[in-house]
Amino acid sequence: MLDVQAIRAQFPLLQRRGADGRPLAYLDSAATAQKPQRVLDALQDFYTRYNANVHRGIYAIAEEATAAYEGAREKVARWIGADAGEVIFTRNCTEAINLVRFSWGRANLRPGDELVFSVMEHHSNLVPWQLLAEETGARLRFVDITDDGRLDWESLDAALTDRTKLVAVAHVSNVLGTVNPIADIADLAHSRGAVLVVDGAQAAPHLHLDVRALGCDFYAFSGHKMFGPTGSGVLWGRRDLLDAMPPFHGGGEMIREVTLERSTFKDPPAKFEAGTPNIAQAIGLGAAVDFMASLPLDAVHAHERELVGACIDGLRAEPGVTVYGPDLDHRSGAVAFSMAGIHPHDVAQVLDADGVCVRAGHHCAQPLHQRLGVEATARASFACYNTQEEVGRLLAGVRKVREFFGDVVAGPV
Repeated sequence: MLDVQAIRAQFPLLQRRGADGRPLAYLDSAATAQKPQRVLDALQDFYTRYNANVHRGIYAIAEEATAAYEGAREKVARWIGADAGEVIFTRNCTEAINLVRFSWGRANLRPGDELVFSVMEHHSNLVPWQLLAEETGARLRFVDITDDGRLDWESLDAALTDRTKLVAVAHVSNVLGTVNPIADIADLAHSRGAVLVVDGAQAAPHLHLDVRALGCDFYAFSGHKMFGPTGSGVLWGRRDLLDAMPPFHGGGEMIREVTLERSTFKDPPAKFEAGTPNIAQAIGLGAAVDFMASLPLDAVHAHERELVGACIDGLRAEPGVTVYGPDLDHRSGAVAFSMAGIHPHDVAQVLDADGVCVRAGHHCAQPLHQRLGVEATARASFACYNTQEEVGRLLAGVRKVREFFGDVVAGPV
């Protein structure tokens, strides 16, 4: 059994109470996760004890900062089953994907080449490829989903041709919670000679990750969704691809030698980390990995599955509520829903009055919402610190929403 109360005790913000004296029911971890004390302590410790630039100074605190920064890279690498030399620190998942766009995409795409991605993608795994297609003359092809929110394999197979150069897909949908079978997608993409870019922002906080077993070519995720600080992210790439790619940014630290006419560059990952990096954020991400490694992960996964299942079952039992996405065996983390005749922003506002925090809107996935036939949804998303009591508060709040707006509709004009 997972000791959820012991986990919650490590998160200062979860001790905050609303006007009614109850703790916040924070159900928006898909947007950003809360931070445990050990992450906050790591940030404070860096700035108060050994704040110095990395890789450059030979004095004691500079060497301590470098050791902590590179130590965080080693922690991330072990966590995802990679070598540290393949782990590039970025500001977030979006920047990681754009690194692939600029460095790999511009060097490898030509007019008439094709980029394939699904309609369930977050804008961060959609907009960069649109821009890349405009820059290079490549064409965009799209993969549909089934009515229950899973990747349509017939559509995927039809979209892939001998001109396909890149396939981009989310490991876990930030709206539907759909867990995509990345290893199978990688096999299919590679059979057509394409590279596979995976948006792992919603997977990293919930799933066991082994990038080599997944078989993808690039894997991107954010630190702030896996209990780390904002401003931290990771791109993992196959070493042979990283070696062949030109730099992302030019500047200090990523160079081997500079003359007035030309420069030569260091090996990855330094080649892609120009200038002073987000040192504190990387160290904080390392502390977040330590936190996740301290948990009984199988118990965490079972606990989150129970929360998602209870949420889906409870919402589906409410009149006028539609839940989007596949069944529990094919999903993780997020539960998006709508209420007939009630805008999701109104749903979220009424829930907030009772201290229940959910997301409302298109969740940076407008094409997906168009495919679902709705402009927006409300979304509850879960993490290891959430409880069944909070699921109950969400469901009670949904009933309150229906009663309130039912009274408004039925009342005098």
